Amino acid sequence: MADLVGVNVAALTPRGKEGDVDLGVAFEMVDMLCRAGADGIALFTPTGEYAAFSPNERSRLVYLARKRSRVPVLAGVGSGTLEISLALAREARQAGASAVLLPPPFYFRYQQEDIHAFYHQFAQQLGGGIPVWLSNHPAFTTPIEPTTAVCLLETGWFAGIEDASGNLETLAGLRTAAARCGLPILVGHDSLLVEAAADGINAWISPAASAIPELVVALHRALAAQDGARIGTLTPLFQQFVTFAAGLPHPAVVKLAAALRGLKTGALAVPLPLARERETERFREWFQGWMPEIRKMAVNA
Repeated sequence: MADLVGVNVAALTPRGKEGDVDLGVAFEMVDMLCRAGADGIALFTPTGEYAAFSPNERSRLVYLARKRSRVPVLAGVGSGTLEISLALAREARQAGASAVLLPPPFYFRYQQEDIHAFYHQFAQQLGGGIPVWLSNHPAFTTPIEPTTAVCLLETGWFAGIEDASGNLETLAGLRTAAARCGLPILVGHDSLLVEAAADGINAWISPAASAIPELVVALHRALAAQDGARIGTLTPLFQQFVTFAAGLPHPAVVKLAAALRGLKTGALAVPLPLARERETERFREWFQGWMPEIRKMAVNA
């Protein structure tokens, strides 16, 4: 498979009344993201609340989204155990997913040698057949340190690394590790997308793009074309959204925004308390006045 490029959307997962995956809304979301110009759709990243869904639900949505989507589908296979991550990866491979994104196991904190052993066993037992990307999400799982990344990437078993740390120093360290092995890096935190692009990293996994794909795609294209005027116009708008997202639990803002666009995203896995209602109402008012301008500005990107 060619390197992942452009805007890969860290998609939310619509939830039904019983907390299950709402497949009908998921198909609407896939269609919307494809129309908006996304280069890929990443299911069951942290934005997709992967810990809240069963392996069977996750595998089924990957299979069906792969049939529905006009762009590559990436499958997040994070879990609490090696066995579940392997099962998800095998199902994704059989479904025809373009790659899997593998973070360290969640819940417990592990030593780097534990992480190294986990990835080695995963790669050996999976046996190839689908590109596997290391996925660094230190807000949710044990961080992957650059020395560990080098040791893993040097094996030839992995396609590259995604960094969603939101930390420039961490991103730089992991980028150096990937470059040492001749492999690419994806930036997976919205707060660093523009800075990373200015430094030559043009492959993104964007949570914000799940709600505002038009703006993220337009911004990516402007950056790739080095269109200074358009970059100067779009960047502040994007950063406004990112600022709101930083003030509420992940992925509350993405789901609120998508719901305001008409997608029945369902409840968050962990509802927001009443004390947050003022913040969410302020976001709703701002977003409803902001979104029409984004649609106009992004349409000709």
